[in-house]
Amino acid sequence: MQGMPSAAKRTIRTTLRGRRRLLWAARESAADAAALARHGRAVVRAGGLGPGSTTTLYESFDGEPPTADLLSALLADGLRVLLPITEGDLDLDWFDAADPHRRPLGKDAIHAADLVLAPGLAVDITGTRMGQGGGCYDRALPRRAPGVAVVVLLHPGELHEALLPRDAHDVAVDGVLTADGVTWLAPYLTGSPKPGPESAR
Repeated sequence: MQGMPSAAKRTIRTTLRGRRRLLWAARESAADAAALARHGRAVVRAGGLGPGSTTTLYESFDGEPPTADLLSALLADGLRVLLPITEGDLDLDWFDAADPHRRPLGKDAIHAADLVLAPGLAVDITGTRMGQGGGCYDRALPRRAPGVAVVVLLHPGELHEALLPRDAHDVAVDGVLTADGVTWLAPYLTGSPKPGPESAR
């Protein structure tokens, strides 16, 4: 699957977006938002993070797993939360979620994160992430500090047993967070000792 042409990736993304629309229509968004907040807090605690720690998150759009409740929960727990700003070249700058003026902190602000919570369309069991196709996180993730876990927020059913296409620049992610809990993947489990693959309840 390495080096699959971009046209094939576009076809896969179209299929994944169609599946997501169906999944979203069948989900209870308020219940999902509350569950994501609960499980997300458990992931943060399992990583030994707390007041003063830094994580990234993002502001979800319609159809994506809802992040507003999780953002509120992380801020209430005293974490610093960095949210992305998509620039014209599709690279990511960052701002502090507690800053009402949304002042850019620079592309390297992600290096301060103790955990990266990222969006995606799908992830496979080896940690390959399929994004929206702009390459924003492909550019941003290499700037995180070494050893910092990347957890992708998905709907239940968007973690795939079948392998997704993977290019040399793709960064393997460590876990998937859904309204059903967290699943830790091979990149995470083969690194330094961390929580095992279980639902974060």
